[in-house]
Amino acid sequence: MMDITELLTFIKVAESASFSDAANKLFITQPAASKRIAALESALGVKLFDRIGRQVQLTEAGLRLLPKAKKIAVDLQDIKRSMTLQMEGVSGELRISTSHHVGLRRLPKSLKRFQQDFPNAQLEIEFTQSEEAYQQILKGQAELAIITLSQAEHPMLESTAIWSDPLTCVVSADHPLANQANLSLTDLADYACVLPNKNTFTRQIAEQALGKHGLKPQVRMNTNNLETLAMLVSIGWGWSLLPSTLVDDKLVVLNIPDVNVERKLGIIHHKQRTLSRAAIAFMELLKSEII
Repeated sequence: MMDITELLTFIKVAESASFSDAANKLFITQPAASKRIAALESALGVKLFDRIGRQVQLTEAGLRLLPKAKKIAVDLQDIKRSMTLQMEGVSGELRISTSHHVGLRRLPKSLKRFQQDFPNAQLEIEFTQSEEAYQQILKGQAELAIITLSQAEHPMLESTAIWSDPLTCVVSADHPLANQANLSLTDLADYACVLPNKNTFTRQIAEQALGKHGLKPQVRMNTNNLETLAMLVSIGWGWSLLPSTLVDDKLVVLNIPDVNVERKLGIIHHKQRTLSRAAIAFMELLKSEII
C-alpha cells in the first residue's frame, strides 16, 4: 500500500535528480529517502529510478507516475487549505450542560456575547444539576459543562475555575439568631437548617466547612434548588448557606467569623475529547471573566 510520504519523497527525488538533495529538502537522511523510494517501488511493483553512477533518472514507469503524484500532492494541499479555513471560523453545534443557578446567574452576559461574536455557532444548552452535568461530561454526552466544581479531582476531567462564589449564612428576619451579636458556629449547630441534597457538591462543601470544627448540621429539609432554599429560609424553616446573589430583604445575613465557605464555579471538559472551535472560543470567552 502506498504511503503519502513515499509519494512526496518520490516527487522531490524526481525534481532534484538527487537522493541527497531530496533528503535535505525533506529534512530526513539520505538512507531514509532511499528506504521510502524502495518501499514505493515494492508497493507498485515497478522500478521508478535508474541509478547510473551519481546520476538519478526516472524510468518509464517513473515518468508516468510523476504527473499523477504531483496531482495527489496538489489535492493534499487543497484539502489542508480547506480544513484550515474551516477551522479558522467558529461554527457548528456546541452542546453545553450547566446548573440552573450558574446558567441563570452567571452565564447570560457570556451567552449573549458568544452569539454576537460567533453567529454561525449553534448553542445547545441543557439546564440541570451540577452533578448531572458532571456525569454528562464523563459519558461524552456534552462537550462543556459550566457548574459548581467538585473538590475531588477526576483524572479524566479538566476543570478551570472562573468565578469565586462565597456562601453566606442567612436566616429569616424573625429567626432567634437574626438579632444576636457575637455568633459562633456552635450557635448555628443548635438550630435546624435547610441545605442542598447530600450528593451535591455544595452540600459537601458546607459539611466539610462545619466538620472542621467538629459540628454536624441539623438538616430539616434537603432541596437542590437554591431559590427554594432561600424561600424556606425566609419563612423560618432554618438557616442556610446561600450565594450572595440570592440574598434579598427577606433574609438576614449572620456575621459569623468562623464561617468561610466558598464554592468555585467553572468549566469542565473531558481530557480525551478533542474540543471543537466553538468550545475553545466559548472557553476563552469565559476565561476572560475570571475573578
